[in-house]
Amino acid sequence: MATRLERQSWFGFKRPLKRFLSLSAPNALLRLVARVVPSLRSGRLPAPAQLDEVTGRADGATFVMLDPARCENAKELFWGQGRRPKPNDRLALDLVARLSREADEFLDLGAYTGLFTLATTAVTPGLHAHAFEIVPAVADALQANLLRNGVADRVIVHREGIGEAGSTMRVPSGKGGSALPSFYSSRMHFEKGEVVTFRSLDSIGALLPAEARVVMKVDVEGTEDAVFEGGQIFIETFRPDILCEVLPEADGDRLDKLLAPAEMRRYLVTNGRLEETPRIAPDAVFRDWLFSPRTPDELRARGLPVA
Repeated sequence: MATRLERQSWFGFKRPLKRFLSLSAPNALLRLVARVVPSLRSGRLPAPAQLDEVTGRADGATFVMLDPARCENAKELFWGQGRRPKPNDRLALDLVARLSREADEFLDLGAYTGLFTLATTAVTPGLHAHAFEIVPAVADALQANLLRNGVADRVIVHREGIGEAGSTMRVPSGKGGSALPSFYSSRMHFEKGEVVTFRSLDSIGALLPAEARVVMKVDVEGTEDAVFEGGQIFIETFRPDILCEVLPEADGDRLDKLLAPAEMRRYLVTNGRLEETPRIAPDAVFRDWLFSPRTPDELRARGLPVA
């Protein structure tokens, strides 16, 4: 674990370098260079230090994200001028926002600072959401974003994980470093930190109205199999639309078996379109999948591009 954290911080050099690049003059130069080198607009570079917030857009709605100096999502929106810089990432956010227009409840599993929760609640004024985040400082930032956007009354922030019911792990506070951490999962082990508990996806059903129309986002850093294994009743009962990150090393066959009872279709989110596939084959480039009971024609009828 120490080695990975050191790589994330470039062995101590990343934080001072990013602090320098966030200064007015260096950052202005970066923005000039980014005009001719599109790859620089990926969101990995720092935003200006004096910038307090950025405005994001998804499916025709706008929202605000705070602290682009430390929030990876807010930095992306800054460099993408309000949009996620990569086309597949833009499509992922837009399709969740579009599907939420017909939903009653949104579940954000691995919410980070709330990009998807903010987008869906902006698009659908009557939507209620449950956002799950295990890193204390990140959950604080999520709550601050909800308050800034005036949607805290419609969103419950759960400082717990979804996975194996009753399991626990220690999670560092997330207060240090140049960015709020976005890669922690229940498969990691930390000697120090706050104890975080996990509950099953099935247990969330009791929090929702019986006939609720549900949209979900799952970004749990490779533990989506544990989420779905403990959510068989939930998935078969609500048959939600699920945007799920599937890492290249994931067990696609196992995920297929867990989704099969609910007869969920599988769509890979690529650059500008959804591609239906008969099985889940983790992709080295595109990591987002839409698991949904909807047919391609039903998705097209909602304005989504399906190959």
